Amino acid sequence: MYFFFNKYPFSIGKIGIEETIEYIQFAEKIGIDSVWSAEAWSTDAVTSLAFIAARTSKIKLGSGVMQVGPRAPSMIAMTALSLNALSKGRFLLGLGASGPQVIEGLVGVPYNEPLTRLRETVEICRMAFAGEKIIYEGKHHVLPRPGGEGKALRLDFAPAEIPIYLATLGPRSLQYTGAAADGWMGTSFSPIHAGAHLDYIAQGAEDAGRELSQLDLGAAVTIGISDNIEGLIASRKPGLAFQIGAMGSADTNFYNKAFERAGYTEDTKAVQALWLAGKREKAALRIPDAMINEFQVLGTAEMVRARLMSYKQVGMKSLNLRLDIAKTMKERMALLEQIVDIVNSLPKVGH
Repeated sequence: MYFFFNKYPFSIGKIGIEETIEYIQFAEKIGIDSVWSAEAWSTDAVTSLAFIAARTSKIKLGSGVMQVGPRAPSMIAMTALSLNALSKGRFLLGLGASGPQVIEGLVGVPYNEPLTRLRETVEICRMAFAGEKIIYEGKHHVLPRPGGEGKALRLDFAPAEIPIYLATLGPRSLQYTGAAADGWMGTSFSPIHAGAHLDYIAQGAEDAGRELSQLDLGAAVTIGISDNIEGLIASRKPGLAFQIGAMGSADTNFYNKAFERAGYTEDTKAVQALWLAGKREKAALRIPDAMINEFQVLGTAEMVRARLMSYKQVGMKSLNLRLDIAKTMKERMALLEQIVDIVNSLPKVGH
């Protein structure tokens, strides 16, 4: 199991670094495998991980994700190797293409051919991690620069095995994940509609001569435990409306395409239209209860246990725990511990 520490409302800027560290140390103590730092338009994905590395000893540290658009691949590799050295081998490199809202709206670089850029970044990072001189000729990245004065270099690190996780949603990107990644950071995922993602990952793995079981498949899981199920469902609709309406542009939103592959085309388009028209409350109300129930894990402890078992049954090896239903740090710690107990009680599943 793993979790993001800087997701709203528990970002560093909102609660302070010391309380964040206390939370992460508690997670480490109760057996959480890794903690991941997100990146959108608040904290970046890597700076805080160096500080966390100094205040922890076992928990793995992941970038969830470093956006490939704003960064040169060789700099991503250098950052990954630096964090891996600082953490004594605990770093996990999560990469993603993000979307046009962030890449073009905030960073100011074109959001074109994101999969090609992602593939080239992965290939250059693999070369760097292996201790090779970085000589590469791609469509977007050519090293050394043709016609320049620089020669090929290798990074001044010992070779390191740093797992690469990809946050992908589109069919071609999912296929590439199956072919080349060590792990998948899934979103907009439901065990009920697992094939909308996993069929493509499996096809990519097969085409590359790999087994799907070689990948650490992980899915984002928003969890809330309460007898007030209607209240839980209602509380999640504004967040999902934001994801559908704002996490992308009107024309390019990979989250929405994933929901559409699961059969929610009409609902997704209606919610997005309301959001873009500025009708955010109506957008939230337009989300069907079934959509919340299928893509989030809400209910009594027994209901949550059954739902988490369904993730395990379709092949998920990791759970990205999103616990923003908890309103205080104390509540979040209690919920995290309760979930760990539930997960540890689940029976093994043979594959």
